[in-house]
Amino acid sequence: MTEITLGPRGRRAGATRVLLPAVRRVAALLATALIVALISSLVIFALTFLSPSDPAAQKLGQNATLEQVVELRHLWGLDRPFVVQYFSWLGDAVSGDLGRSYFSDIPVAQSLGQRLAVDLSIVSVAVVLAVLFGAAAGIAAAVWRGSVVDRLVTAVSSLALTVPVFLVGVMLVVLFAVTWRWLPASGYVPIAKDPLDWLRHVIMPGFTLSLLPGAVVARQLRTSLVSSLGENYVVGARLRGLSPAHILFGHTLRNAAGPALATLGLELPDLLGGAVVVETVFGLPGIGRYALQGATSHDVPVIQGVLLVTVAFVLISNITVDTLLSRLRPATREEHR
Repeated sequence: MTEITLGPRGRRAGATRVLLPAVRRVAALLATALIVALISSLVIFALTFLSPSDPAAQKLGQNATLEQVVELRHLWGLDRPFVVQYFSWLGDAVSGDLGRSYFSDIPVAQSLGQRLAVDLSIVSVAVVLAVLFGAAAGIAAAVWRGSVVDRLVTAVSSLALTVPVFLVGVMLVVLFAVTWRWLPASGYVPIAKDPLDWLRHVIMPGFTLSLLPGAVVARQLRTSLVSSLGENYVVGARLRGLSPAHILFGHTLRNAAGPALATLGLELPDLLGGAVVVETVFGLPGIGRYALQGATSHDVPVIQGVLLVTVAFVLISNITVDTLLSRLRPATREEHR
């Protein structure tokens, strides 16, 4: 047989065929994310612009005169047309300037940066625990389907889907913080200051937040694995003498993980929303409390900043999940080869 050697031009053509689909997909994702971000920013600004409350009058109080209110509105730029205000705010937001709180005069970006670290810590721990425990439970239920293990995983998953998050948090505080005194009941320590103490403060909130996505991952992965284990390629792999572990982790799991990963991606925005409840239970200084303070005082820059950061989190999560899914889909992997 004659060996065919590709020259530099052939290698470049092959590399182009491999990279071009990936570049196109990334470009399409970024373009879609940009359009969604622009529309979301317009909706966010329009909602706050149309709000009947007057932050200038609220800041100055009932004893303020009309002239004082008008002067403060002019100082904040609230008397300018909608289009002018929107593009000025959008330009500042793109550069990282989300304005200053009307009442504390602290930059919103600075406050969000400090508080977002708390929520990202909780969400990160929740995702890791959900993937670890959810995947382990789903695999065990699929491998021993119809057994006691399968029924136990189904029962625990159903229970996790029905128990309220705040109730789980309160129970954990009572057990691990009040009764056994193993973990702190509230507060937060930055990971850069003390990683171990950071973990002690976020493990209970993270575990509380991980129950729902973990149960969803377990149920979805169990269903996908049971279906995949009955495919023809699994039967063929068994006939070729491949071990059950190699078939499961080398072939079946990768094909079955797609639906579970997609389901987890749908749960990520809910995790950030659930972090607001967890913040209250565990006394954490996250963006949920910050948003509540801003909404209560009608602090428009705070409300706009929180909503904008939330939209950015959702978009980044969706892009990440979609990219991972593209690597798991067999058809997409063939395109990249």
